[in-house]
Amino acid sequence: MSSNKKYWKSVEELENGSIVEALRNNEFVEAIPTDEFLGSKEAMSSSTSRRDFLKYVGFSTAAATLAACEGPVNKSIPYVLQPEQIIPGVADYYATSVFDGFDFANLLVKTREGRPIKIDNNTISGAKFTANARIHASILSLYDNMRLKEPKIGGKDSTWSAVDSKIKSSIVDAKAKGGQVVLLTNTLASPSTEKLIGQFIASNPNAKHIVYDAVSSSEALDAFETVYGERALVDYDFSKASLIVSVGADFLGDWQGGGYDSGYTQGRVPKNGKMSRHFQLEANMTLSGAAADKRLPMSTANQKQALVHIYNIVTGSAVAVSLEEKFKSEVTKAAQQLKSAGSKGVLVSGIQDKNAQLLVLAINQVLASEAFSTTGTRQIRKGSNEKVAQLVKDMKAGSVHTLIMSGVNPVYTLADSASFAEGLKKVTTSVSLTLKEDETALLSTIAAPVPHYLEAWGDLSLTKGTYSLTQPTIRPLFDTKQFQDVLMSLNGMSGTYYDYIKANSSSIVSGATWNKILHDGVFVGAAQSVSGGSADFSAAASALAKSKAVAGFELVLYTKTGMGDGQQANNPWLQEFPDPITRVSWDNYVTVSNADAKALTMSNEIVANGGLNGSYATITTVDGVKLENVPVIVQPGQAVGTIGLALGYGRKAALKEEMQVGINAYSIYKDFNDVQSVTLEKASGDHEFACVQGQKTLMGRGDIIKETTLEIFNTKDAKVWNEVPMVSLNHEEVEATTVDLWTSFDRSVGHHFNLSIDLNACTGCGACVIACHAENNVPVVGKSEIRRSRDMHWLRIDRYYSSESTFEGDNERKESISGLSSSLSTFNEMEKAGDNPQVSFQPVMCQHCNHAPCETVCPVAATSHSRQGQNHMAYNRCVGTRYCANNCPYKVRRFNWFLYNKNSEFDYHMNDDLGRMVLNPDVNVRSRGVMEKCSMCIQMTQATILNAKREGREVVDGEFQTACSNACSNGAMAFGDVNDKESQITKLAEDERMYHLLEHVGTKPNVIYHVKVRNT
Repeated sequence: MSSNKKYWKSVEELENGSIVEALRNNEFVEAIPTDEFLGSKEAMSSSTSRRDFLKYVGFSTAAATLAACEGPVNKSIPYVLQPEQIIPGVADYYATSVFDGFDFANLLVKTREGRPIKIDNNTISGAKFTANARIHASILSLYDNMRLKEPKIGGKDSTWSAVDSKIKSSIVDAKAKGGQVVLLTNTLASPSTEKLIGQFIASNPNAKHIVYDAVSSSEALDAFETVYGERALVDYDFSKASLIVSVGADFLGDWQGGGYDSGYTQGRVPKNGKMSRHFQLEANMTLSGAAADKRLPMSTANQKQALVHIYNIVTGSAVAVSLEEKFKSEVTKAAQQLKSAGSKGVLVSGIQDKNAQLLVLAINQVLASEAFSTTGTRQIRKGSNEKVAQLVKDMKAGSVHTLIMSGVNPVYTLADSASFAEGLKKVTTSVSLTLKEDETALLSTIAAPVPHYLEAWGDLSLTKGTYSLTQPTIRPLFDTKQFQDVLMSLNGMSGTYYDYIKANSSSIVSGATWNKILHDGVFVGAAQSVSGGSADFSAAASALAKSKAVAGFELVLYTKTGMGDGQQANNPWLQEFPDPITRVSWDNYVTVSNADAKALTMSNEIVANGGLNGSYATITTVDGVKLENVPVIVQPGQAVGTIGLALGYGRKAALKEEMQVGINAYSIYKDFNDVQSVTLEKASGDHEFACVQGQKTLMGRGDIIKETTLEIFNTKDAKVWNEVPMVSLNHEEVEATTVDLWTSFDRSVGHHFNLSIDLNACTGCGACVIACHAENNVPVVGKSEIRRSRDMHWLRIDRYYSSESTFEGDNERKESISGLSSSLSTFNEMEKAGDNPQVSFQPVMCQHCNHAPCETVCPVAATSHSRQGQNHMAYNRCVGTRYCANNCPYKVRRFNWFLYNKNSEFDYHMNDDLGRMVLNPDVNVRSRGVMEKCSMCIQMTQATILNAKREGREVVDGEFQTACSNACSNGAMAFGDVNDKESQITKLAEDERMYHLLEHVGTKPNVIYHVKVRNT
């Protein structure tokens, strides 16, 4: 049968029922401040007669109407000589690739009149890495007004010639004095750059290159290098796995670079009655844990024991383990199923321990896992913790004469940044090649600005055997120079870096021309498998089994989906992006289990205006390092005895004041270990969160999330697990989908658009949310407005928790109810938050209802329906009554309470000329007092129709796209024309798993959902 689970959106919903219920029934949570615009009490009690009032209003309205006819004057300058490749109003696309040391992807960049405005995925064959939320937002970082605009020496403005001269003289001086010259960079994954560095070191024997990854994968690299002789990472293909066991690896997040979600979701959508099964063992609630069929919350200490236990079962070893009894049966079950799966099984682990990573390699070797391959290894992490630690010692000892840094900010990201800063003072010449004058640049002798990747040339080898190009899509906005240009100058080389890449590419690729690679963006060659494959795995298992639990609380550090490692902390799109799990923006926080929160009297509560408040905590490490006033989020699913805290926050340098939020967790990232022993104490005061989870609540809950198990899905009729709600018609119960509130129109002529959302494939990654922002000029409103339920996201991803971990237990409990008293008590108990709830993500946007309740209540016809199925908004007709928002059962309409464009009260990208360069000219920037919502990207659908018409052809399936469907690499979102009977969207609309949100309301939406199936 379909799931009868009771879903709840937040812990606070359970504990503050009366407030939440009141907020749910009140569309606008704060009263309209009439006193602010009506003036004093005297004015409000005026004796003006009704006749005089109407006379004055009539005159003022007429005057305002005449004034409005004049309108603002916008001057445009025409081309003197128009470039042949630029047609005004027509977008150009450039294939490029990006790697910033943390994130990477193969991209298409949309430009308008020479101005990059949006990131899309490169879908050509061989372009396997898609953009996450941060990469989609990186287009805005190009137009960051806080970027370093010209070189500085000693904190004063300078020139590039002076910089080159000073660096060269310093290198000569270092040779004469026998001092070290060190190049400290992030992982480059660039064949040409690594060649330039090799040439530099060859001509400067006292020089060396050290690679530093702010978020380390050093242990996994060390293990792979020990076994296979190459410093690289395995590029797992989860589409080939029928059973996945993850021990502390959030592979749907940022584990080992991320980018695994599209392969994973291929096996998660039921096909021919089959889908993959996923076990997740973890401490923090992660995206991977939320997607898992079976999740076991446990500390890292228990994860290590569990990994050895799995190793014993899969390999037949007998290493003694001390796994807690409550976990043993489930871990044994996972291990046995993994062994039975054989080559169709795979195990991954995020434990930062070389011995643990050696066991991962051993287990996958024994399984002969198809998802585990040493061919085409990832080259996106190369950092060495040992070498970075040694560099700090050398700097403090005065051994380093010249330090040239590129793509790193160790003064912010190193745990012992004070030691690095101390050592930096003893370095004769320190150079920071950086986008911004960050914490490290401020302490360096030279701060040299580098271009954004959208302004630069480059080459990448993200995986062994592949080659991709980075090409500029706009001329440099500031006086910048690439790190590679600096290296060429130091090497005494003439020409440009572009010439160097082009010449160097011929030795890497074969069978493809330069223009072909530049056009496609990628080249896929023959990748060779690395040799080797042996190590003392038994010794590694024995050493890991001897690991002990930490004293006090186990702090697990992680990177958030929105902020990552913190490079884009000045990006307002990412700051306002709600975390998929907690739904909190503009903050990082410590996540605590419900049991530990109660023991420490910590709590969260929803207050009268709909905002979420929480306790403060003090975190103290064993070394005495303190993080004070850390906000607390009580997180269902957090392992008892563990707490979580995100890296990437707490920055101050080169950030607008509004962006200077959160706590710098890097300060306790000791020895690059993401697990630290800490004590946790409650501090005084309450923190005000910007949390959207308790806002925009849908009316009712009956048919929002529909779930079933794979067994029921395969053995029962669709009417059982995808039950259609019943309504009364002429005193008889009929299916709600057969009843029309209004007379329906003939929609079989022309195009009719539907958007499909598969709950099985949605991982909550949020790429669609940022893509929607970029395409539709969605404004940023800031933390205080978010607290007032005034966020402007056109697309939100609701996160739901279920009350029981299994369908059977939930249903049996309900069926055992007898009588009213039993019913009340049982349902009350089923509302209690579980220690390990199941999680579902559901993207919700305007449903573009064919029978839209918003359209019938608009007094000025500002919102209306089109033959193509889209619900339109005429902004210049809207007078802001907000009746439509009140009448929308999905709560997807957004009201412009203020002018967010060119308003210093909202000092984000729309408040400066540079930031506004990201705006899409095809979409209007809305003004104060106007209602807005998802338009189903009408500008994109109409452009597609017009292009096909101009070319004299029909639109082909897959050509129609929205920003969200285009950004979704998981296949969760599909868009198309249901009047094309051969299209993918038509097949999805006719699928047995299809249902509509709140079908019983009778709105006939054009957005369809697919029942979530769990392989429990």
